[in-house]
Amino acid sequence: MPLKVKEVSKIAGISIRALHHYDEIGLLKPGAVTEAGYRMYADRDLERLRHILFFRELGFALKEIGRMLDSPAFDRLEALELQRRMLEDKMAHTRRMIANIDRSIQHAKGEMDMTNEQRFEGLDFANDPYEQEARDRWGDAAIDESKRKLEKRTATSELHGELRQEWDAKMSALAGMRHEDPASPPAQEAIGDWYVFLGNFGTYSYEAFAGLGEMYVQDERFKQNIDKYGEGLAAFMSEAMAVYARNRKLA
Repeated sequence: MPLKVKEVSKIAGISIRALHHYDEIGLLKPGAVTEAGYRMYADRDLERLRHILFFRELGFALKEIGRMLDSPAFDRLEALELQRRMLEDKMAHTRRMIANIDRSIQHAKGEMDMTNEQRFEGLDFANDPYEQEARDRWGDAAIDESKRKLEKRTATSELHGELRQEWDAKMSALAGMRHEDPASPPAQEAIGDWYVFLGNFGTYSYEAFAGLGEMYVQDERFKQNIDKYGEGLAAFMSEAMAVYARNRKLA
């Protein structure tokens, strides 16, 4: 039986706003829309949503997920097997990091010595090979160079003096309205100021600006750095940036 957007939101643990956004960008279109305008999701739509949420959790950008799912070569069973391997590797990586932290605690207590090599033992933040496998198989075969450039340009370690003060001021202002609707006029005005401010670090197309917003929630380093100004700020900014970019491209 088809489900309404509110029911899908409850079952999948995802916001109604996110489902609307996925519909708007063509990532997850409901199987039908009633005459009254209600989105109705069939079983195949829920299966696609499951893949979206798993790949998102594993660090893929929404645009990449869309390319993979829409590829003629996409295979549901292969995707499930890949997702399992990626999750197993993620678990193993987490266990190695916990072991490193346990040794570091012992070292801090004076219970053991650690060499410089041991301080970083088990820590590997290189690109996940399975991500490239997924791109090669179903999506963009090229490494997303723009993603790395955006990370470098917006790293707060590059900020100094007046730029740093302006960064903090704008983040604080956005944090103050993070519980508002990201599409509201005040939120859009503030995120527009953010778009202008980012011109200090490079030239951004509206598409790149929206992509950067996705990274704010997909990349834990960005999320932690932004959310220190207010819990949920990264998610608010990501949605506001997507709305801003979409509205400007339609203008």
